[in-house]
Amino acid sequence: MRKLILSAVLATAAAPALAASGPFFSLANTNFVVLIAFLLFVGVLVYFKVPGMLGKMLDDRADTIRGELDEARALREEAQTLLAQFERKQREVSEQAGLIVQHAKADAEEAAKQAKVDLEKSIARRLKAAEDQIASAEANAVREVRDRAINVAIAAASEVVAKGMTESDATAMIDESIKVVDAKLH
Repeated sequence: MRKLILSAVLATAAAPALAASGPFFSLANTNFVVLIAFLLFVGVLVYFKVPGMLGKMLDDRADTIRGELDEARALREEAQTLLAQFERKQREVSEQAGLIVQHAKADAEEAAKQAKVDLEKSIARRLKAAEDQIASAEANAVREVRDRAINVAIAAASEVVAKGMTESDATAMIDESIKVVDAKLH
């Protein structure tokens, strides 16, 4: 505050005040009147403590700016912390995704192996079923051929026997057959 008053006095005591014509301490001298008005203005400012208020306002503004800077630093540090956390989480998620892909590949390979084993078993079952069908058809064919051969042989034997057999021989054979059937049934 003293520096302000001193600078004001020095400013008014400059060369233009000395260059005025006539006595300096006269109310007719405009420089003197301006000096007195300026000193009164500065006095009023000092009386109402305007320099202190201006200093206080500047100090408050400096404190506000300092607080905002501190808050900005805190926010920056918090943002850096959050960024580090997100980067760490991103790495973790990336690692987990890699593990999931590896597990999926392993599961797919295992499923392919199991499908191959199941396919081989299915093919083996179908081959076995086909072989069984072929064996069954072969047995049926052999049985049919044998039955047909038996029927043909019986028919041929019947003809031979019928041609070479007399009525008394036929009666004897029928009686014999009845005895055999009777013995086997009882």
